[in-house]
Amino acid sequence: MTRVALVTGGSRGVGYGIARALVDEGWTTYVTSRKGTGPDGARALPCDHTDDAAVAAVFDEITTDAGRLDLLVNNAWAAPNGFGGFSEPFWKRPVDDWDTLIGVGLRAHYVASVHAGRIMTEAGGGLIVNISSFGSRGHLHSVLYGMSKTGLDKMAADMAVELRGTGVSAISLWLGLIRTDLLLSLGLDEFAGFSLARAEDPEFVGRVVARLAADPGLPELSGHSLVTAELGAAYGIVNNDGTPPDSHRAAFGGGPLFPPPVEAVSEPESEPESERTPS
Repeated sequence: MTRVALVTGGSRGVGYGIARALVDEGWTTYVTSRKGTGPDGARALPCDHTDDAAVAAVFDEITTDAGRLDLLVNNAWAAPNGFGGFSEPFWKRPVDDWDTLIGVGLRAHYVASVHAGRIMTEAGGGLIVNISSFGSRGHLHSVLYGMSKTGLDKMAADMAVELRGTGVSAISLWLGLIRTDLLLSLGLDEFAGFSLARAEDPEFVGRVVARLAADPGLPELSGHSLVTAELGAAYGIVNNDGTPPDSHRAAFGGGPLFPPPVEAVSEPESEPESERTPS
Protein backbone atom coordinates (compact mmCIF):
# COMPACT_ATOMS: atom_id res chain seq x y z
CA MET A 1 0.00 0.00 0.00
CA THR A 2 1.27 3.48 -0.89
CA ARG A 3 2.52 5.49 2.06
CA VAL A 4 0.85 8.84 2.71
CA ALA A 5 2.62 11.99 3.90
CA LEU A 6 1.65 15.54 4.78
CA VAL A 7 4.25 18.32 4.62
CA THR A 8 3.04 21.59 6.10
CA GLY A 9 4.29 24.77 4.48
CA GLY A 10 5.19 23.04 1.23
CA SER A 11 4.89 25.85 -1.31
CA ARG A 12 8.58 26.77 -1.34
CA GLY A 13 11.94 26.29 0.35
CA VAL A 14 12.53 23.35 2.65
CA GLY A 15 8.94 22.12 2.60
CA TYR A 16 8.79 22.19 -1.18
CA GLY A 17 12.00 20.17 -1.45
CA ILE A 18 10.91 17.64 1.16
CA ALA A 19 7.60 17.11 -0.62
CA ARG A 20 9.30 16.75 -4.01
CA ALA A 21 11.68 14.14 -2.63
CA LEU A 22 8.82 12.19 -1.05
CA VAL A 23 6.94 12.20 -4.36
CA ASP A 24 10.08 10.87 -6.05
CA GLU A 25 10.30 8.17 -3.38
CA GLY A 26 6.79 7.01 -4.24
CA TRP A 27 4.85 8.60 -1.38
CA THR A 28 1.35 9.96 -1.86
CA THR A 29 2.20 13.45 -0.69
CA TYR A 30 -0.01 16.29 0.49
CA VAL A 31 1.27 19.78 1.19
CA THR A 32 -0.33 22.79 2.82
CA SER A 33 0.23 26.44 2.00
CA ARG A 34 -1.78 29.63 2.18
CA LYS A 35 -2.29 29.68 -1.59
CA GLY A 36 -2.64 25.93 -2.02
CA THR A 37 0.47 25.49 -4.18
CA GLY A 38 3.20 22.87 -4.09
CA PRO A 39 5.53 20.73 -6.21
CA ASP A 40 4.38 18.67 -9.17
CA GLY A 41 3.04 15.31 -8.08
CA ALA A 42 1.94 16.52 -4.65
CA ARG A 43 -1.61 17.41 -3.75
CA ALA A 44 -1.64 20.97 -2.47
CA LEU A 45 -4.28 22.01 0.07
CA PRO A 46 -4.88 25.66 1.02
CA CYS A 47 -4.48 26.17 4.77
CA ASP A 48 -3.81 29.00 7.17
CA HIS A 49 -2.09 27.27 10.07
CA THR A 50 -3.27 29.94 12.50
CA ASP A 51 -6.82 28.69 11.86
CA ASP A 52 -7.42 25.51 13.86
CA ALA A 53 -10.59 24.70 11.92
CA ALA A 54 -8.72 24.94 8.63
CA VAL A 55 -6.05 22.58 9.94
CA ALA A 56 -8.70 20.08 11.07
CA ALA A 57 -10.28 20.25 7.62
CA VAL A 58 -6.95 19.32 6.01
CA PHE A 59 -6.67 16.15 8.06
CA ASP A 60 -10.31 15.29 7.42
CA GLU A 61 -9.71 15.64 3.69
CA ILE A 62 -6.62 13.45 3.78
CA THR A 63 -8.34 10.67 5.72
CA THR A 64 -11.37 10.84 3.44
CA ASP A 65 -9.24 10.83 0.30
CA ALA A 66 -6.35 8.53 1.25
CA GLY A 67 -7.73 6.67 4.27
CA ARG A 68 -4.45 6.89 6.18
CA LEU A 69 -1.51 9.07 7.20
CA ASP A 70 1.95 7.61 7.72
CA LEU A 71 4.08 10.73 7.99
CA LEU A 72 3.61 14.31 9.16
CA VAL A 73 6.41 16.79 8.51
CA ASN A 74 5.86 19.91 10.62
CA ASN A 75 7.51 22.58 8.52
CA ALA A 76 5.08 25.54 8.35
CA TRP A 77 6.79 28.78 9.34
CA ALA A 78 6.10 32.50 9.11
CA ALA A 79 8.60 35.31 9.33
CA PRO A 80 7.90 38.31 11.56
CA ASN A 81 7.17 41.64 9.93
CA GLY A 82 10.50 42.77 8.54
CA PHE A 83 12.59 39.60 8.38
CA GLY A 84 15.65 41.80 8.58
CA GLY A 85 14.55 42.54 12.13
CA PHE A 86 16.43 39.42 13.11
CA SER A 87 19.48 41.65 13.26
CA GLU A 88 17.92 43.64 16.11
CA PRO A 89 17.85 42.60 19.80
CA PHE A 90 14.54 41.45 21.26
CA TRP A 91 13.80 44.67 23.16
CA LYS A 92 13.86 46.63 19.91
CA ARG A 93 11.44 44.28 18.17
CA PRO A 94 7.61 44.44 18.32
CA VAL A 95 6.03 42.03 20.77
CA ASP A 96 3.80 40.63 18.02
CA ASP A 97 6.83 38.82 16.58
CA TRP A 98 5.50 36.18 18.97
CA ASP A 99 2.44 35.63 16.78
CA THR A 100 4.48 34.33 13.86
CA LEU A 101 7.55 32.76 15.43
CA ILE A 102 5.66 31.02 18.24
CA GLY A 103 2.09 31.03 16.94
CA VAL A 104 3.06 29.45 13.62
CA GLY A 105 6.56 28.19 14.34
CA LEU A 106 5.52 26.20 17.41
CA ARG A 107 1.79 26.19 18.16
CA ALA A 108 0.77 25.27 14.61
CA HIS A 109 3.04 22.22 14.77
CA TYR A 110 1.43 21.11 18.01
CA VAL A 111 -2.06 21.43 16.50
CA ALA A 112 -1.08 19.41 13.43
CA SER A 113 0.57 16.78 15.64
CA VAL A 114 -2.63 16.36 17.67
CA HIS A 115 -4.59 15.53 14.52
CA ALA A 116 -1.85 13.28 13.15
CA GLY A 117 -1.52 11.54 16.50
CA ARG A 118 -5.20 10.63 16.50
CA ILE A 119 -5.00 9.11 13.03
CA MET A 120 -1.68 7.35 13.51
CA THR A 121 -2.32 5.84 16.95
CA GLU A 122 -5.61 4.41 15.75
CA ALA A 123 -3.79 2.85 12.79
CA GLY A 124 -0.92 1.62 14.98
CA GLY A 125 1.96 3.35 13.22
CA GLY A 126 3.40 6.54 11.81
CA LEU A 127 6.06 9.22 12.19
CA ILE A 128 5.81 12.86 13.23
CA VAL A 129 8.82 14.97 12.24
CA ASN A 130 9.51 18.49 13.47
CA ILE A 131 11.77 20.67 11.33
CA SER A 132 14.07 22.28 13.89
CA SER A 133 17.59 23.71 13.75
CA PHE A 134 20.80 24.37 15.61
CA GLY A 135 19.04 27.43 16.99
CA SER A 136 18.09 25.06 19.81
CA ARG A 137 21.75 24.81 20.82
CA GLY A 138 23.07 28.33 20.25
CA HIS A 139 21.77 31.77 19.45
CA LEU A 140 20.47 31.94 15.89
CA HIS A 141 18.42 34.77 14.38
CA SER A 142 16.51 35.86 17.47
CA VAL A 143 15.33 34.99 20.97
CA LEU A 144 11.90 33.89 19.73
CA TYR A 145 13.39 31.81 16.92
CA GLY A 146 15.47 29.87 19.43
CA MET A 147 12.51 29.48 21.77
CA SER A 148 10.36 28.04 18.99
CA LYS A 149 12.98 25.53 17.85
CA THR A 150 13.81 24.40 21.37
CA GLY A 151 10.08 24.01 21.97
CA LEU A 152 9.84 21.72 18.96
CA ASP A 153 12.64 19.54 20.32
CA LYS A 154 11.02 19.27 23.74
CA MET A 155 7.67 18.60 22.11
CA ALA A 156 9.06 15.65 20.16
CA ALA A 157 10.78 14.30 23.28
CA ASP A 158 7.64 14.43 25.39
CA MET A 159 5.33 13.21 22.62
CA ALA A 160 7.58 10.18 22.28
CA VAL A 161 7.02 9.35 25.96
CA GLU A 162 3.25 9.47 25.56
CA LEU A 163 3.39 7.59 22.23
CA ARG A 164 5.23 4.58 23.66
CA GLY A 165 3.52 1.35 22.70
CA THR A 166 1.40 2.94 19.97
CA GLY A 167 3.74 2.27 17.06
CA VAL A 168 4.03 6.02 16.39
CA SER A 169 7.37 7.87 16.64
CA ALA A 170 8.22 11.56 17.02
CA ILE A 171 11.53 13.05 15.89
CA SER A 172 12.99 16.56 15.75
CA LEU A 173 15.47 17.24 12.95
CA TRP A 174 18.27 19.80 13.10
CA LEU A 175 18.88 21.11 9.61
CA GLY A 176 22.01 22.93 8.59
CA LEU A 177 22.28 25.72 6.04
CA ILE A 178 19.79 25.01 3.24
CA ARG A 179 20.43 25.77 -0.43
CA THR A 180 17.03 27.27 -1.15
CA ASP A 181 16.37 28.97 -4.47
CA LEU A 182 16.28 32.31 -2.66
CA LEU A 183 19.65 31.79 -1.02
CA LEU A 184 21.26 30.54 -4.21
CA SER A 185 19.92 33.56 -6.09
CA LEU A 186 22.09 35.82 -3.93
CA GLY A 187 25.24 34.49 -5.59
CA LEU A 188 27.05 33.92 -2.29
CA ASP A 189 29.80 31.41 -1.59
CA GLU A 190 29.00 31.30 2.10
CA PHE A 191 26.29 32.44 4.45
CA ALA A 192 26.72 33.15 8.17
CA GLY A 193 30.15 31.54 7.93
CA PHE A 194 28.92 28.29 6.35
CA SER A 195 29.84 27.15 2.85
CA LEU A 196 26.99 26.92 0.36
CA ALA A 197 28.95 24.23 -1.49
CA ARG A 198 28.61 22.04 1.60
CA ALA A 199 25.08 23.11 2.58
CA GLU A 200 21.97 20.91 2.29
CA ASP A 201 19.59 20.76 -0.65
CA PRO A 202 15.92 20.78 0.40
CA GLU A 203 15.49 17.48 -1.45
CA PHE A 204 18.34 16.02 0.61
CA VAL A 205 16.29 16.66 3.74
CA GLY A 206 13.30 14.92 2.13
CA ARG A 207 15.36 11.86 1.25
CA VAL A 208 16.61 11.70 4.83
CA VAL A 209 13.05 11.89 6.14
CA ALA A 210 11.92 9.11 3.79
CA ARG A 211 14.80 6.86 4.85
CA LEU A 212 14.18 7.64 8.51
CA ALA A 213 10.52 6.62 8.15
CA ALA A 214 11.65 3.26 6.73
CA ASP A 215 14.36 2.65 9.34
CA PRO A 216 13.57 -0.50 11.36
CA GLY A 217 15.35 1.14 14.30
CA LEU A 218 12.99 4.13 14.28
CA PRO A 219 11.29 3.29 17.61
CA GLU A 220 14.65 3.58 19.39
CA LEU A 221 15.18 7.03 17.86
CA SER A 222 11.77 8.37 18.85
CA GLY A 223 12.03 11.46 21.03
CA HIS A 224 15.50 12.37 19.85
CA SER A 225 16.72 15.53 18.14
CA LEU A 226 18.85 14.37 15.20
CA VAL A 227 21.14 16.14 12.74
CA THR A 228 20.08 15.70 9.10
CA ALA A 229 23.65 15.87 7.75
CA GLU A 230 24.72 13.10 10.14
CA LEU A 231 21.68 10.96 9.30
CA GLY A 232 22.50 11.44 5.63
CA ALA A 233 26.04 10.23 6.19
CA ALA A 234 24.77 7.19 8.09
CA TYR A 235 22.21 6.35 5.40
CA GLY A 236 24.51 7.09 2.46
CA ILE A 237 22.35 9.99 1.23
CA VAL A 238 23.93 12.93 -0.59
CA ASN A 239 22.91 16.23 -2.15
CA ASN A 240 21.56 16.53 -5.68
CA ASP A 241 25.11 17.10 -6.97
CA GLY A 242 26.45 14.03 -5.18
CA THR A 243 28.20 15.89 -2.35
CA PRO A 244 27.62 15.14 1.32
CA PRO A 245 26.60 18.22 3.34
CA ASP A 246 28.44 19.28 6.48
CA SER A 247 27.09 18.90 9.99
CA HIS A 248 27.11 22.13 12.00
CA ARG A 249 27.37 20.28 15.30
CA ALA A 250 30.87 21.52 16.13
CA ALA A 251 30.07 25.14 15.26
CA PHE A 252 27.23 25.15 17.76
CA GLY A 253 29.17 23.48 20.53
CA GLY A 254 27.52 20.12 20.97
CA GLY A 255 24.85 17.59 20.19
CA PRO A 256 21.10 17.40 20.49
CA LEU A 257 19.27 18.66 23.57
CA PHE A 258 16.73 15.89 23.88
CA PRO A 259 16.56 13.45 25.41
CA PRO A 260 18.86 14.56 28.24
CA PRO A 261 21.87 12.39 29.14
CA VAL A 262 20.92 9.51 31.42
CA GLU A 263 23.39 10.62 34.08
CA ALA A 264 21.66 14.01 34.27
CA VAL A 265 18.34 12.46 35.25
CA SER A 266 18.12 11.57 38.90
CA GLU A 267 15.66 9.08 40.27
CA PRO A 268 12.94 10.70 42.40
CA GLU A 269 12.87 9.80 46.04
CA SER A 270 10.29 7.19 46.88
CA GLU A 271 7.06 8.46 48.36
CA PRO A 272 3.97 6.86 49.78
CA GLU A 273 1.65 5.41 47.15
CA SER A 274 -1.17 7.67 48.36
CA GLU A 275 0.90 10.80 47.64
CA ARG A 276 1.98 9.88 44.14
CA THR A 277 0.53 11.81 41.24
CA PRO A 278 -0.55 9.98 38.10
CA SER A 279 2.16 9.75 35.46
